[in-house]
Amino acid sequence: MLIQPDVPPEFRTCGRCRRTQGPGFQLSFAYQPIVDVASRSVYAYEALVRGPKGESAWSVLSRVNEENRYEFDQACRIQAIRTAAELGIHERLSINFLPNAVYHPATCIQHTFNAAREVGYPLENLIFEVPEGQRVPDRPHLVHIFREYRRYGFGTAIDDFGAGFAGLELLSEFQPNFLKLGMGLVRGIDRNPARQAIVHGVLTMCAELGVQVLAEGVETREERDWLAAAGVGLMQGYLFGKPRLRRVEDVEQAAWH
Repeated sequence: MLIQPDVPPEFRTCGRCRRTQGPGFQLSFAYQPIVDVASRSVYAYEALVRGPKGESAWSVLSRVNEENRYEFDQACRIQAIRTAAELGIHERLSINFLPNAVYHPATCIQHTFNAAREVGYPLENLIFEVPEGQRVPDRPHLVHIFREYRRYGFGTAIDDFGAGFAGLELLSEFQPNFLKLGMGLVRGIDRNPARQAIVHGVLTMCAELGVQVLAEGVETREERDWLAAAGVGLMQGYLFGKPRLRRVEDVEQAAWH
């Protein structure tokens, strides 16, 4: 059940959260499918930031600074939702967010609520994910954001698990709905015993914690088959579909065989 957050009085006059201007540069989004291998269907799409002509995410993120971080984060959420609605996406939508741009969860989520309602996108289908590699000086603040987002009814995810700074310590403090295995663990896992052992351990741990594991960066049938046999039900990667700028495509049948 989705809960409309109450904004404490001390935050209702937050000047920054009332700003409507963008980050000072244009951006667009590419959408990549996340699939359920058992049902051979699209489970969700991840919205990946790009430049207006499809320039890389790095070319966009390199322009984010202390002055425009909040505006960038808000613009990403709003544009990702609006474009998804225009493309007819009804599945879940995973959006990356910058924890350092969220000053107070109840206040900073208001524009997201409004954008989704304006285009008729189901709020309960939103998933907010943060890369494990994102440096967050104030980890308790990130945990607070995650807990509030879950209370509002949103899905939560830790991206690129195994590739960053937070790792098990973050997972011990908050158990998200999804944990995304990073490409470094997935690449060639069918022939790498060390990675296999690590992933088996992660799967066991997540099963006990009630966290669903998603493998990203899946590029070969061999990786897909090993992961599926190990118990990974959700996957993302070039085998199923590349990120497409302002469009979505069906998963090719060859990806399932």
